Amino acid sequence: MDDLVIAPGPGLPRGLVIPAALLSERFTHASGPGGQGVNTADSRVQLAFDLAELAALGIDEARLDRALGRLAGRLTGTVLTVDAAEFRSQHHNRRAARDRLAGLLRTALAPPLAPRRPTKPTKASRRRRLETKRRRAEVKRGRSRPTSDS
Repeated sequence: MDDLVIAPGPGLPRGLVIPAALLSERFTHASGPGGQGVNTADSRVQLAFDLAELAALGIDEARLDRALGRLAGRLTGTVLTVDAAEFRSQHHNRRAARDRLAGLLRTALAPPLAPRRPTKPTKASRRRRLETKRRRAEVKRGRSRPTSDS
């Protein structure tokens, strides 16, 4: 098994390499159809990584806390586990699990989005909105029954 390489992105300007020794893989029987090999081939992959190890990889405390908070629903303690069983091949499932783990870590370590600054509508857009409302009101007024004033 080789190291997990996470490509550079927001929050990881130089990317991240997780040594293979910090990753834990388990193989089990995948459920579902698979023919003769379904009960003999351990093609389902469970890939686990302890997020506490990120500190040893140069991730600062603030980003580690952010990652723990964002992934809280998926964690067992501080261990993040990813399953992959969509392929019949163990090799393909290993690759899928690694890609999924890399994606989760990349998004968890990304900085938070800047808060939205509320803006006011422009004068022209307010004018267009009111003009459209007037036109709709005219259309609806034209649909009503004529009143019997005479």
